[in-house]
Amino acid sequence: MDPSIVIGLVLAFGSVVAIVTMEGASVTALLLPPPMILVFGATLAVGLAGNTLKDTFQAFKAMPKALMCKAPKPQESIDRIIALAEKARAEGLLSLESEATDAKDPFLARALQNVADGTDGEELRIMMEDEIGTRSRADQANARFFAALGGYAPTIGIIGTVVSLTHVLENLSDPTSLGPMIASAFVATLWGLLSANFIWLPFSSRIARLSELEIERMTLVMEGILAVQEGAQPMLLADRLRAMVPDHHFKGKGKADAKENVRAAA
Repeated sequence: MDPSIVIGLVLAFGSVVAIVTMEGASVTALLLPPPMILVFGATLAVGLAGNTLKDTFQAFKAMPKALMCKAPKPQESIDRIIALAEKARAEGLLSLESEATDAKDPFLARALQNVADGTDGEELRIMMEDEIGTRSRADQANARFFAALGGYAPTIGIIGTVVSLTHVLENLSDPTSLGPMIASAFVATLWGLLSANFIWLPFSSRIARLSELEIERMTLVMEGILAVQEGAQPMLLADRLRAMVPDHHFKGKGKADAKENVRAAA
């Protein structure tokens, strides 16, 4: 699990709790069921209204993955492809069929099976690019759904505040209750802003970023497998694949160090 989202959300909500406490207010004063029900319920409702039912289900199915998913490690993919290239040169492309059976990554498994079956390189590239494009569109739809919720929530919070202030104006005859009632009225606006900026928009950004990293990994795998099919020399292929990856993605070592390690292992 990548801890960044947990750390970020804990710090964000912790900052709110800290400022409320430092101001001498009570955190429980913000946990009012009516405005929270309005903000979260209406936000989800209008999000559903603006999308299809399947889109909504798919978006929420992506939330656990956004929380638990680890960022792909390019070096692992490169090492795997180089091992496949060495096996293909030593035993032939047909030997990759057993690797397809053992591969845990469905995208890699399908690619290896097609290589072993003798699929034409151009046809294989088209198939893999289509799969990458489909994955990208699905992830973008999920990210857009949460971005839309982040746009709706603040406005819905304002609606809740307006409704509450209308109730306040109906009770001007009791000045002693005006302060608490006005304060409660603005809780809806607060939750609209909090939910948008602390939940929906961060989830949208995270899903989009994880999608970018996964698409980069799939592209790396595609180029590597196509090169293996063409009989590329493993060390040259390793250099080519590393050139496709930013240096900071190689954990604890640069491209040059990773390159030397692969050559030493070979």
